Amino acid sequence: MDKIAIVILNWNGQKMLAQYLPSVMRHSNNDAVVYVADNASTDNSLDYLAQHFPHCRTIVLEKNWGFAEGYNKALAQVEAEYYVLLNSDVEVTHQWLTPLIEEMDAHPSTAACQPKLLAMHDKESFEYAGASGGFIDCLGYPYCRGRIFDHVEKDNGQYNYRQEIHWATGACLVVRAKDYWAAGGLDARFFAHNEEIDLCWRLRLMGKKIYCIPESAVFHVGGGTLPKVNPMKTYLNFRNNLTMLYKNLASSQMRKVMTWRLVLDYVAALQTLILNRNWGDFKAILKARHDFNAWKHSFDATRGEIQNTKTINTDNPNSHFSILWQYYVKGKRTFDMLPQN
Repeated sequence: MDKIAIVILNWNGQKMLAQYLPSVMRHSNNDAVVYVADNASTDNSLDYLAQHFPHCRTIVLEKNWGFAEGYNKALAQVEAEYYVLLNSDVEVTHQWLTPLIEEMDAHPSTAACQPKLLAMHDKESFEYAGASGGFIDCLGYPYCRGRIFDHVEKDNGQYNYRQEIHWATGACLVVRAKDYWAAGGLDARFFAHNEEIDLCWRLRLMGKKIYCIPESAVFHVGGGTLPKVNPMKTYLNFRNNLTMLYKNLASSQMRKVMTWRLVLDYVAALQTLILNRNWGDFKAILKARHDFNAWKHSFDATRGEIQNTKTINTDNPNSHFSILWQYYVKGKRTFDMLPQN
C-alpha cells in the first residue's frame, strides 16, 4: 500500500492537464503516486497522458460519473493511507505536500486538511473555492477565511496559522483513506457541488477534525467544469446544499433552519430575477427547491444512520451566527471581522 495517492479527476481536460499536471509531477512524484482518473473523456486526454506522462497512472472510468461518484469509483481502485483529491486546474508548489502530511501523521484525529488556496489569475489573492479554509453558518451557507460570498481578500498573511475549519475544499483535499470510507465517501447523488462540505460535516459528526494548513499553498483556476454564471451550477449548489442540511442537521434544528431557508431561497430567486435580470438562475433556484422536495425522503435512511451514529452532542456544529446578517446588514466583509465561534 502506498502512503500518498494524488488522484486528479479528469473530464475532457487535456488542456488543463497539459498546463498543470507538470507541476504536480515535478513537485510530488518523489512523495506520492500520481493518478489521473478519467471520467470517460471524449477528447484526447488519455492519449496525451500516455504520450507525455507515461509515469502517471491512469484509471479509466466507463462513463462520466460526475465529481462525487467519479472519485468514489476511482479511489476504490487505489490503495493508500492518504488520498489527495486534486483538481486538474491546480498548480502546486515546491514541497506543498510536506506540511499537509505532517499534520495528518501527527494528529490521528485529523481526518482531512487543505492547503491555502490562492487564485491563479491573481496570486496575491485567495481563490473563491476554498481560500484558507471553509466554514458553514447556522443556516447552512458556506463561507471561507479569505472569501465571503463574492468578496475575496488579498492574502497578506492574515490567515497564516493552522486553523480548525468546518470543511476543506474539494479542489485540494487531503483525507485519511480509512476515514473517507468510514464516512461513506462522497455522496454520489450530489453529482457535483457541496459534496466535499457534506463529507466534512459527516466526518465532524464522527468526532474527527478538519484543518487548513497555510504553510502549504497551491494556485487554483476555478470554474473549469461549470463557470460560476452557469445556471446548472446555481441549481446544483441550491439543491445539494438543502440536501446536505436534511442529512446532517439535528432534528431539534431542522424545522427552524428549513423554514428560514424556504424564505431566503425565494428571496434569492426574486433577487436574481428583479435586480440581476437573470432568468436562468431564477428558474434554477425554483427547480432546485422543487427537486429537493421531490427527493429528500430518499435520504431518510442515510439521515437516520448519520444521526444514530454521530459522536458529538451539539445540535449544530457550525457557526452560531447568520453570515447573511453579518455580511449584508452589519457590513462585515472579511473573516476576521466575524464573531468568534
